[in-house]
Amino acid sequence: MAAVIAPVDRILPTSEARDLLALAAELADRELATRAPAAEASGTFPREVFDLLGQAGLLALPYPEAVGGGGQPYEVYLQVLEELAARWLTVPLGISVHVLSCFPVIAWGSEEQQERWLPQMLGGTTIGAYCLSEPHCGSDAAALTTRAERDGGVYRVTGTKAWITHAGVADFYNLLVRTGGRGAQGITCLLAPSGTPGLSVAAPEQKMGMSASPTAQVLLDGAEVDAADRIGAEGDGFRIAMQALDAGRLGIAACAVGLARGALDAAVAYARERQAFGQPIVGFQGLQFMLADMDTRIHAARALLLDAARRKDAGLPFSIAAARAKLFATDMAMSVTTDAVQVLGGAGYTTDFPVERYMREAKVLQIVEGTNQIQRVVIGRALATG
Repeated sequence: MAAVIAPVDRILPTSEARDLLALAAELADRELATRAPAAEASGTFPREVFDLLGQAGLLALPYPEAVGGGGQPYEVYLQVLEELAARWLTVPLGISVHVLSCFPVIAWGSEEQQERWLPQMLGGTTIGAYCLSEPHCGSDAAALTTRAERDGGVYRVTGTKAWITHAGVADFYNLLVRTGGRGAQGITCLLAPSGTPGLSVAAPEQKMGMSASPTAQVLLDGAEVDAADRIGAEGDGFRIAMQALDAGRLGIAACAVGLARGALDAAVAYARERQAFGQPIVGFQGLQFMLADMDTRIHAARALLLDAARRKDAGLPFSIAAARAKLFATDMAMSVTTDAVQVLGGAGYTTDFPVERYMREAKVLQIVEGTNQIQRVVIGRALATG
C-alpha cells in the first residue's frame, strides 16, 4: 500500500536522514507489511525481523556512535519509528522498548559496564526488556515492592514484575528493585541477563491486540544478579526510571503517529476504490471531511512530537513536551483508527482489512509508558507550579 504522505516529502536535517527514512519505509513495506497479518494472528514474535533491523542499524539509532549507536538525533529516530509503525506496530514498539532498556547503561553505567554491555545491546543482536511495573503498582512506580538483598557479590531478588514487553524473548532485563526503605529513594536498578538463576517468565497475557509482542510477568525467586551489574548507586533507580520514561514516551508517541497514518492510508485507499451511488465514496463531502480531520490530527501530533524531540536534541528540558506529545498522539491514534473502521463500514469490522487490528492496537498506546491520565497529571502539575 502506497503511503499517503511519502517520507521523502518530510523536512529532515540531513541527506543521511532522508536516506535513512527512505530505507525504513522500504523495509516497512517489503518486510513488515507482508509478515504482520500472519504473525499477529498466530501470536508469533518476529525475531527474524528484529535481527534484520539490527543488521541495518535501526535498533540503536539515537545513541552516540562513540559507544556503538547510530548517532542520529531523536528527531530522525522518531520518524523512523513512525515509518515502521505505519505498517506493523509490534516492531517499532519493540524497538522503542529496546532503546528504553539500553538507556540505564548509556546514561548511568560505568565505563566498564558500557564496554561489557553496549556492544551487544547496540550491535543489533540482542533485545531488552524494562521491568518497572508490578501487579499492584503501575502508575505509582515508587510503590514497587520487589526486593533485592545484597549477599556478598550478588543481589538476591524476590518479587514479580508485570506487563513486561519482551518477557520470555528478551536477552537482558532492567530490574527496578527495592534495596532501601519505602518511597522513591529506596529503589535501585539492576541489569540481569536472560539466563539469570531464579528469573523466570509466566505465561503470556492474552491481549486484545499486539499478539505478536509478548507481554508477561517476570518472576523473581531469589534471582541472583551480580553486584557488578547494578547500574548507578543504590537509591538511583527511580531517577534512572523516570529519565528513561521521558524519552520512552516520545517513542510511544511516534508509534501512535505511524499507526494512525497506516489507518489513514487504508481508509483513503478503500474510499478511492469503493463505489456507491455511481461514484467512489471518497468523492462524498461527508467522508472527505472525516478524512481531512484524520489527516490534520496526524500532522498536529507529529508537530508536537518533533517539537519535543528537538528540545531533547538541543539539551533543553523536554519532559512536559514529551507528556503533551504522548497524550495527544495516542488519543489521536485511538480516534483516527476508530474513524478508519467507520470509513470502511462493515468491511472495517472484519479481519479482511487491517483497520480493525489498528483500532485494537491503538488502545494500548494510551496505557503504556504512563497512562494518559498520568500525562495529564504531569502537565497539570507543571501549570499549577509554574
